[in-house]
Amino acid sequence: MDCPVHRVSMGDPWSRRVHPDIASERHTQSFDVERLTNILDGGARNTALRRKVESIIHSDPVFNLKDNYFMSQNERYEASVQKKFHIQKIAERLGWLQDSHELHYASRTLSGDLALGLHYIFVKALKSLGSDEQIAKWVPLCNNFQIIATYAQTELGHGTYLQGLETEATYDADTQEFVLHSPSITAIKWWPGDLGRSATHALVQAQLMCSGARRGMHAFIVPVRSLQDHTPLPGITVGDIGPKMGFEQTDNGFLRLDHVRVPRENMLSRFAQVLPDGTYIKLGTPQSNYLSMVVTRVELLLGEITPLLQKACVIAIRYSVIRRQSQLRPSDPEAKVLDYQTQQQKLFPQLATAYAFHFLAKNLLEFFHRSYNAILNRDFSLLPELHALSSGIKAMVADFCTQGAELCRRACGGHGYSKLSGLPSLVTRVTASCTYEGENTVLYLQTARFLIKSYLQAQASPGATLQRSFPQSVAYLTAPDLARCPAQRAADFLHPEVYTKAWAHVAVRLIKDSVHHLQTLQQSGADRHEAWNQTNVIHLQAAKAHCYYVTVKSFTEALEKLANEPAIQQALKRLCDLYTLHGILSNAGDFLHDGFLSGAQVDMVRTAYLDLLRLIRKDAISLTDAFDFTDQCLNSALGCYDGNAYERLFHWAQKSPTNTQGNPAYEKYIRPLLQSWRPKL
Repeated sequence: MDCPVHRVSMGDPWSRRVHPDIASERHTQSFDVERLTNILDGGARNTALRRKVESIIHSDPVFNLKDNYFMSQNERYEASVQKKFHIQKIAERLGWLQDSHELHYASRTLSGDLALGLHYIFVKALKSLGSDEQIAKWVPLCNNFQIIATYAQTELGHGTYLQGLETEATYDADTQEFVLHSPSITAIKWWPGDLGRSATHALVQAQLMCSGARRGMHAFIVPVRSLQDHTPLPGITVGDIGPKMGFEQTDNGFLRLDHVRVPRENMLSRFAQVLPDGTYIKLGTPQSNYLSMVVTRVELLLGEITPLLQKACVIAIRYSVIRRQSQLRPSDPEAKVLDYQTQQQKLFPQLATAYAFHFLAKNLLEFFHRSYNAILNRDFSLLPELHALSSGIKAMVADFCTQGAELCRRACGGHGYSKLSGLPSLVTRVTASCTYEGENTVLYLQTARFLIKSYLQAQASPGATLQRSFPQSVAYLTAPDLARCPAQRAADFLHPEVYTKAWAHVAVRLIKDSVHHLQTLQQSGADRHEAWNQTNVIHLQAAKAHCYYVTVKSFTEALEKLANEPAIQQALKRLCDLYTLHGILSNAGDFLHDGFLSGAQVDMVRTAYLDLLRLIRKDAISLTDAFDFTDQCLNSALGCYDGNAYERLFHWAQKSPTNTQGNPAYEKYIRPLLQSWRPKL
């Protein structure tokens, strides 16, 4: 059996034949894998375009990722800059526009192993927060790489709590300049990607001081390095923060500002302006300046975080049909480890989660696009819901993808610990998502504030009028609630209406409970800030239940749109069922707490859940193939399409510099140690 050309790109001699254990998995497919790939890509034309870009990238040896595992931090950085340079040359030659599908697919093909990623965060922030004049001036400079920019928000002493940022921008009316300054060591900007060695400009988030008043966080374009020789400019101390857990290719940096002056026009001014005389004009809400973070948060879900779990699932599930271990019956040959229910229970919930998050992120992206233009035109009515949804969903996706990728790694046994499996790199990369663009606990609590406000609003103004004006993501707070689950047998828990209402019930109860505890503490004399702190854990639980409900609802709605694809719909419905029931079993106490589910019903959920593992087993390889990651994109000895994991792992290990560059420790230490004992022998 031959491998499809678009999937195989490692150039290994054995890639022309497929391991029989994985070939048998593809022999009888219950649905059209290519069609599911098209659906995930948003259409067959997108699939074709993506594969065309992949073909261009894979045909150029500059973009080979195989040596990544053997490189130092400096080598990784230089290689990622080289790749970025070549991508830009290809884009210019082929007419690929900035922010185009082609460049997005190029980044996907290279697993994001490109320098200057924060350059585009700068551009998105500029388009969100800048005036039309500022956009017209700075975006072309960025697109043509006349400058290299980064986004500098996090400080040594502050991260997610933006109001606590210490960097100051004081307006000097005499010169019509802002003076940017780091007043303490904790005010040093810390972590911005591309700042350590690459960027010439930074979008610095700082506390604005003008006319003797503090005006909150605003964004300022600050030159940091000379465009002639790349040396730091006067008043700038800049460098790399050193070794990290992952992202070796990225030069995360620090920036200390010593009374650095920039023109008045360098403050982004779509939502706020400072006039020449120092008069401050507010054109938006206090939350307007956070819009750039919302933009990044939404786009990261599909572009960065969810694909990491998808890749981990591909690698672990493919390897699990190649790896054989023990016997199911004494007379049988060793079984594929994926045939064991325990392995299925480790991996299939992660696969279901990867699909659930794909449709969830698509949903959020559609809502974002509906809201964004209105916000730019200073209609902020949808901003609170967008902020709450993007915060909670980002936190949940990052949490679950991090846990899921690690479970996939561990499910591959000892080989999963090898960097050559590709899994450790996925784990360290996705782990960072729990912190960047907002630490997850803080983000969940942002969602919780919105939920409490929405719940109190629903209680104060019940009725049809409220339902029409209520934010869609919390409309279930106004719906009639079931006191008991009506399911009478295991099969009933496979009805989306049954399990969606179950999750809605638990979310409502937990939100109501969080409001009750908050109000009780305040009534007993605690001020609202202390009461909030003393109930944070309860709010967190409510926010997580809400996000799970939103995910279940979005998955079921995606399934409804696949009525004309019955085979695909059935395969995905099993994943939706599994995702939902896995959540119920993992949080059974929340469903049992008020008697919504009985113990007997939880047993029914478990029966339905275990039956789903068996049904999903036959589609597991097809469901991972549908993600359509090329071998080079996966960069995994264990997860290649052809299934020849052992040959590839042995071959790659032999190419390690530790096997090709000799052993200097032998001459220095091992040989003298051995020889010191020779006379006695």
